[in-house]
Amino acid sequence: MYLANEARIIRESSHGYDLIPIQDEMLSHREVELVGEVDAASVNALIRQLRYLQYEDPEALVTLYINSPGGSVDSGMALYDVMQAVSCPIRTVCVGLAASMAALLFVSGTQRDMLPHSRLMIHDPLIAQTGGSALKLKAISDDLMETRQIIARVIAGHSGKSMEEILAKTASDSYFRAQEAMEFGLADHIITSLGKNN
Repeated sequence: MYLANEARIIRESSHGYDLIPIQDEMLSHREVELVGEVDAASVNALIRQLRYLQYEDPEALVTLYINSPGGSVDSGMALYDVMQAVSCPIRTVCVGLAASMAALLFVSGTQRDMLPHSRLMIHDPLIAQTGGSALKLKAISDDLMETRQIIARVIAGHSGKSMEEILAKTASDSYFRAQEAMEFGLADHIITSLGKNN
């Protein structure tokens, strides 16, 4: 018998009751999640989970649920690299919003599913700081432009669109509802249930 109790599950057995974190139960079903900001802490936790799941079964599907406004480009690209490096296929599911770096991670899934009212948003990387000398500002600008190219190349590679099409879309905040994301090559399916084989 399972009872939801906030972030834990109460499991009854012949030995009594055990409190199990929901994340542990999800992990046992090869389900992980990215909720909230993409940062070093959230990404490092996901990287550990993906590496563990690859160790457990290098061929079995992993499902990554995403509801995130995005965040750090460096952290997000670290997770992207690991997602590409593990041998497990990774199904991504957009639950709510996958924006900015979270959209890039969603798009990189081997199977990309969206709930009917979920949305994606892609845009160019933002400047985190603007103070400093002219040379410092130029270095920041050069790095930003290089990052812009990298992000566009990744999204283009997973969407089948050209670099020019992606750069035109990322020049401003571009939102896609589920059907629009499918039509633009950013998603594969719109799903109405969360079973593994939709």
